[in-house]
Amino acid sequence: MTRITQTEAEARRVKRSDYTSCTVAFIDCKKPGSHLKQNYSIIGPGVTSSSEQVINLPEAHGFNIGAAAMPTGITNNLHIHFTAEVFMVYDGEYTFRWGSNGEHEMVGRPGDILSVPTWIFRGFTNTGAGEGWIFTTLGGDNTGGVIFHPDILREAADYGLYLSRNNVLIDTTRGDPTPGEGETLPPMSDAEVAKLRHYSPEEMRERLVSTAERDFRPAFIDRALDGCGAEIAPVIGHGISQNRDHAAKIRNPHGFSMEWLRVAPGQTVSPFTLDDKMVVIPRTDGLRARLNPEGDVTLDLGGWETFSIPAGITRAFVNTSDSPVEVLIIVSGDHQKRPRFAPQVLAAAAEKDLALDAQGYVAAAHLIPSYGLVAE
Repeated sequence: MTRITQTEAEARRVKRSDYTSCTVAFIDCKKPGSHLKQNYSIIGPGVTSSSEQVINLPEAHGFNIGAAAMPTGITNNLHIHFTAEVFMVYDGEYTFRWGSNGEHEMVGRPGDILSVPTWIFRGFTNTGAGEGWIFTTLGGDNTGGVIFHPDILREAADYGLYLSRNNVLIDTTRGDPTPGEGETLPPMSDAEVAKLRHYSPEEMRERLVSTAERDFRPAFIDRALDGCGAEIAPVIGHGISQNRDHAAKIRNPHGFSMEWLRVAPGQTVSPFTLDDKMVVIPRTDGLRARLNPEGDVTLDLGGWETFSIPAGITRAFVNTSDSPVEVLIIVSGDHQKRPRFAPQVLAAAAEKDLALDAQGYVAAAHLIPSYGLVAE
């Protein structure tokens, strides 16, 4: 049985005070109107181009998690990703732009999640009051870097900035040698830009799950047990929900699933294990994680903290606050996840006439046959 110590668990917890920003992460870092961006790499390097970027948890997860903070009016300029990029707005208002010249726009507010397709230009501006905060999730362990809009690459050269072919920022004002011909990524031609995929505002709207659209329903086999009944609202792919009526709005492969977990005051998610790495990011204080079958390792997680749980570890969650706690859950892989609840939980659920069918979804126990034939 896989276990974790208190020290090991603490090492996988990234507190808000541990997030370390980098202001020279990208080639537009000196462009007026973009120079005050703060980039964070929390799990994995993301797509940073700077050796100065602090990575809190470099361990491979199958996805990267980062964040961006920007004062009002500051812009992250148009660029292309090769793997999935998902924006999770935790604070403020952001206007997202996409298209060959950023001609389309959509506003994201706290609780909104937007998945932008690969191989199209995208950027965003803080159009709200205050600094704002966006978490990002990128697919894969190696994201492949980014391609910036040709206008951004050309303007960056005026500030002595270049991007090498291996996605490293070259800053001649800090003593880096001016790159020679063929040593930098060339700007995309107009013809290449014209060939990029087109997404209409209506199509992109289908890739936004707003706060109001979240479909919270009881999620687990322990739903009828005293003090249980936590709910999930799917966002991307097949997550950990055991409710057969759950269906994520965003379904194309990302390399990870994403969903909201909502736990009422005093409510508990019973102990279960998972064969995949899972990351939780609470929106507010009040979530306690209990690890190992005995629950002898505990962490009281604060809002906006990032906690990575290894595969095979038993975990339970309880809301210790007086208000509902919403938690973003990200799990590696595009497959359906199969949480395995403790035997005593399954036995208690059976007394309430609840069991799991062969697909892993909750059903009336009296309807499920005892079927033992399997393919050889």
